[in-house]
Amino acid sequence: MVLFSEDHIQETRRRGRIEVICGSMFSGKTEELIRRMKRAKFARQRVEIFKPAIDTRYSEGDVVSHDSNSISSTPIDSSASILLFTSEIDVVGIDEAQFFDSGLIDVCNQLANNGVRVIIAGLDMDFKGIPFGPMPALCAIADEVSKVHAICVKCGQLASFSHRTVKNDKQVLLGETAQYEPLCRECYQRALQEDREKS
Repeated sequence: MVLFSEDHIQETRRRGRIEVICGSMFSGKTEELIRRMKRAKFARQRVEIFKPAIDTRYSEGDVVSHDSNSISSTPIDSSASILLFTSEIDVVGIDEAQFFDSGLIDVCNQLANNGVRVIIAGLDMDFKGIPFGPMPALCAIADEVSKVHAICVKCGQLASFSHRTVKNDKQVLLGETAQYEPLCRECYQRALQEDREKS
C-alpha cells in the first residue's frame, strides 16, 4: 500500500512562476491583476500586492483600476522592499511595474525560484512608443505574458499605444483620460505627426 507517492509531492509542492500582464493605458491590465489576485485570495492562498509609492492617482494604499475596482496593497519606493514583505506569501502581485527600478527583475526571479507565483502588470511602452522601464526584461523572463489591448478612441481597432494628449516630455506623468488616449498603430503615427506639426 502506497501512502505517499512522488506524484502527490509534485502536485502539492509550490511552483513558482512569473506572469506578466502588459499593454497600453486603458487596456485592463490592473483589472486583470486584481481579478487574478482575488481568485488566489478566494483559494485561501496568502497574497500580497505592491505598487509604486508614487502612484497615488486613485488611492494611496490600494491598487485601483480605471473602472474603480480595487484591492488593498502595500506602496513601496524600491523593488528590494518587496522581499521584506513576502516570506510567508504564496502569490505576489505588482502593479505599475514600469515605474520600478531594474532590480525588480532579480526580485521577481528570486521569488519565483522560491516557489512564489508572481503576477506583474504594467505598461510595455511609454507615450513615445519606447519599451518602458523593466517591462521588456520582465516579459523576457516570464513564464506567461498576456498582452491586453484597449480600443482605439479614433477608429475602434485594437489599441497598443498610449498617446499623451498634453504637452509634457517627462517619461513619467501619472495620468488618466485627460492626459492619455489609447490608439492603434496607424492612429498613433498620425497623432505623432500632428503633434510634430503643432510644435
